[in-house]
Amino acid sequence: MTTTTRYPLAELENLPEDIRTAILAVQEKAGFVPNVFLGLARRPAEWRAFFAYHDALMLKEEGSLTKGDREMIVTTTSAANQCLYCVVAHGALLRIYEKKPLVADQVAVNYRKADITPRQRAMLDFAMKVCDRSHEIDDSDFAPLHAHGFDDEDIWDIAAITAFFGLSNRLASFSGMQPNHEFFLMGRLPREKK
Repeated sequence: MTTTTRYPLAELENLPEDIRTAILAVQEKAGFVPNVFLGLARRPAEWRAFFAYHDALMLKEEGSLTKGDREMIVTTTSAANQCLYCVVAHGALLRIYEKKPLVADQVAVNYRKADITPRQRAMLDFAMKVCDRSHEIDDSDFAPLHAHGFDDEDIWDIAAITAFFGLSNRLASFSGMQPNHEFFLMGRLPREKK
């Protein structure tokens, strides 16, 4: 596996203060700096816009989508888009949020055979249609989601997360962005009790 990207990662010390502060906060929480933060920071205005929309979608409190649901959408649709970075990075978060060490690999390969709930299956059926054939979405696609308790705002979230990560997948893939090694093992084994 190659460990280089087509575009150099930004140097933390050369970044604008607001971006450097945000990245250092991520490093403090995660214990490392995910490559996406430095990969996109080479263009500060785009970094700010990207992470503002990312946070609006992925960190919002409203709606019925859990953090695990959100990461499951990202992992599944990123696999369909063949984005190594996002499958590995968001698969790690999915394993942690769902407390299921196998789920990320399952949904990345074939979510229809994964150990997920019928509600999550309906969510991913819709996300995959948005991912692959959004031009075919019609009113009939909403009924299965409503039957599982998703409201129209939740459905917007499913579609918006899918669409946003379509952008992210393409940026990561064309630039050759590689996942940090730390992501590969996260959430696979239970944490040791201290």
